[in-house]
Amino acid sequence: MRYLGNKDSLITTIKQIILSKADILPDTVFFDAFCGTGSVANAFKDTCGTVINDNLNCATTYTYGRMVAATCTFDLLGFNPINYFNSNDEVIEGFFYKTYSPGGSSRMYLSEHNAGRVDYFRQTIENWNNMKKLTKQEYCYLLACLIESVSLVSNTAGVYGAFLKKWDERALKNIQFMDVSDEVHANHQIQVYTDKLENIIKEVACDILYLDPPYTQNQYGTQYHLLETLILNDEPEKISNVTGSRSTRKMRSDWSKIYKVHILLDKILAETTAKHIFMSYNNAGDMSKEYIESIMKRYGIEETFECIKIPYKKYENWKSQNTNTHFEYLFYIEKKSLEEVIYESPLNYIGSKAKVIPYIRENLQSTSKFIDVFGGGFNVGINSNADKIYYNDINFIVKELIASFKHYDTYEYITYVIKFIEKQQLEKGNKENYLAARNYYNSLPESKKDIRMLFAIILYSYQQQIRFNSNYGFNNTAGVRWFNDCILAKLISFSRIIKEKDVTFISTDYIKLREQVKLDENMFLYLDPPYKLTTGSYNDGKRGFKGWDDQLEQELFDFIDEMTKSNIPCMLSYVLEHKGITNTALEDWINRNDYTYIPLGDIIGISGQPRKEILILNYDLQRDTQIHNQKEYAKIC
Repeated sequence: MRYLGNKDSLITTIKQIILSKADILPDTVFFDAFCGTGSVANAFKDTCGTVINDNLNCATTYTYGRMVAATCTFDLLGFNPINYFNSNDEVIEGFFYKTYSPGGSSRMYLSEHNAGRVDYFRQTIENWNNMKKLTKQEYCYLLACLIESVSLVSNTAGVYGAFLKKWDERALKNIQFMDVSDEVHANHQIQVYTDKLENIIKEVACDILYLDPPYTQNQYGTQYHLLETLILNDEPEKISNVTGSRSTRKMRSDWSKIYKVHILLDKILAETTAKHIFMSYNNAGDMSKEYIESIMKRYGIEETFECIKIPYKKYENWKSQNTNTHFEYLFYIEKKSLEEVIYESPLNYIGSKAKVIPYIRENLQSTSKFIDVFGGGFNVGINSNADKIYYNDINFIVKELIASFKHYDTYEYITYVIKFIEKQQLEKGNKENYLAARNYYNSLPESKKDIRMLFAIILYSYQQQIRFNSNYGFNNTAGVRWFNDCILAKLISFSRIIKEKDVTFISTDYIKLREQVKLDENMFLYLDPPYKLTTGSYNDGKRGFKGWDDQLEQELFDFIDEMTKSNIPCMLSYVLEHKGITNTALEDWINRNDYTYIPLGDIIGISGQPRKEILILNYDLQRDTQIHNQKEYAKIC
């Protein structure tokens, strides 16, 4: 069958690769999530259980029909229907004759004779089914044969969005009722869904997920409307005057829309139960290889990731020098548990803890409420499993930036940023256009400043840092970074998870937190303040916000001591040593209070200078765990 993205010519290679990555046992469940013509699902039907899904009824019917064909005996019917159809020349001047052939329209999808035969085939199959002379499997098998038969004589370039204005030679041949059986029995259960994948991904229990989504903005519902009408057999009244297409609104897929497909892939990878994930994609697709790799590594074990480049009838690793311009990728990753997934802020915030989240998580005390006291980029708070999370930062602009990812629809956010970038002609390293965009944003009255504008400008600034003057104008200099696919992946994942979590946003001096939040034993406080031994744009006291000095550091120590007396668990991230200078006041405070002290080793900051970071806990860990952690953290650099 002619079908966009059909994998018939690649199935041997694809199956080999899948078998090399995943152990497939009889009780394994293989989920072909965009089954199309079912080439991949069909290849595993004799090996394990399968689940097929597609947004189109014609796709799932064709796939299921070819998968069960070998088991169909037509005992109730009493004769071979394929031989029967091919032994007569009967026609019915029905819906297809009147709608898709010159017999009743100006449309040239089928010759008059073939359209009349199609009406005869379809009505006869339906009559047999209504008379209960067909099993479900036999009914789908015959419909799959009918789809195959129509495909071979349709007067199109392969899809049904339009017909050819002159008759193709094959379209003038008399239609034959084709057999789609490969005579291989399906030895295991086959489940069928006909839905949008994003609607069912949570309910489909599977071990292996195979994705073959649309690669471009071609809508399959438009391209295969005729086959959908053939299977539904509903003779729609409202059709296009030109193409005869039924309404495709219900069949429209966001997988064929740029940026929406990016968002959906993130959702599917997060929500699937599969251990092994494979995805076919084309080198000319809307999603880049870099984006797919970045998003797959978020949800999978990084070391297992592989991207294999498959020229037709041949495959090789993507690093190969093959210069073919048309090829497919097959991506693979082994999924990790959701507890291991780390979400990263799209803000490149100074002092980010993204790289040490596993070690922070390992030493958190379980509580129902979590406060990220010096929220910044929110890398720690967003990865908390608490029921209720509070984000706080004294910098109200940063707070608005983080809150914007929760409050705005992600697709609208991305398209807004893209349009602003295009309008302002922001480019990597283009200082003139960057300064013009920055000045434009700063000149707007507060009521006109959209926080998404600021995010877009930050992406093209020096090291994508967040820096303001005393009047709260953004004043970071131009940089050589841009809105790349790595940031897009962070933005999409971060935006999805922050919308799912119960987060309250606060902007206050942490000393005044009690005025807005009830601090009690059910609350966990994570504190990542400015570091006395380092200097950033947020702790020099010159940007309209509080700086950081010995007095403020002591104020912090006193605050944690107060929390300790109230039995409120706290974790403090801080720097013990930087550029050969040790914070002795910090050492004395830890020893005086007998707080737990966990070294994180040397952390390389944005400046490139190493700093010795530590975690300080005002609660006890089991001694064995603490010793183990200290050994593990000492390895970090």
